[in-house]
Amino acid sequence: MRVHKLSFAALAVAAGLSLTACQSGDGGTAQGGPSSAPAPASSAPSGGPGSGSPGQAGGKDSGGKSPAPQGATTGAGSGSGGNGASGKCRTDDLTITAMDSTIDGDREGTVAVTLKNRGGRDCTLSAYAGVDLKTNAGSLSAKRTGEQAGTTVLKPGKAVSFGVTYPLNTSGGSGVRVTGLVVTPPDETKSVTLAWPGGATLPVTEGGGSPVKVGPIGSAGQGG
Repeated sequence: MRVHKLSFAALAVAAGLSLTACQSGDGGTAQGGPSSAPAPASSAPSGGPGSGSPGQAGGKDSGGKSPAPQGATTGAGSGSGGNGASGKCRTDDLTITAMDSTIDGDREGTVAVTLKNRGGRDCTLSAYAGVDLKTNAGSLSAKRTGEQAGTTVLKPGKAVSFGVTYPLNTSGGSGVRVTGLVVTPPDETKSVTLAWPGGATLPVTEGGGSPVKVGPIGSAGQGG
């Protein structure tokens, strides 16, 4: 029995030595196998495309957007009037009225049309307004006088006027009956229809052309 125990002990020692030798030859670093520790990651050069700094070329900010060049604006541009300039007067910004301004002895009748700024900002008027007379014979468009037209800045509550001239009916006939005055501010498409304050009729004229004339903005003086 003693002989068998010694034999078993010798076999166990031999097996243990064999197992140790196998592990050293297959997985040990001494055989040139890869190290279990990962190699340190290389970093991009300072200021390169991968630096991630908004101040470097090609870099992006924290939101993923490329930064604007120095001195450039990134927001939307300012809207109309953002630089303090006055916008054009719109029909809805104006109170438009008309009155008879004919003076005794004049050979022509005159109607003064006034445009008053009822908005909350300055606005500009320039050139000529559109003027049409409604008559029992149809619409009659006024022709421009050809006078030089400037630009008027209307502050809130201020007004400017222009004149409409027409021939007086002294023929003794019934003439052409005027039923209304249509005014369209400069650079606008929306019109306002007013009662006609001038002579009730226009003389019947022969030949082409309109006998009604319209002056530029400011041609009839400026009111308050």
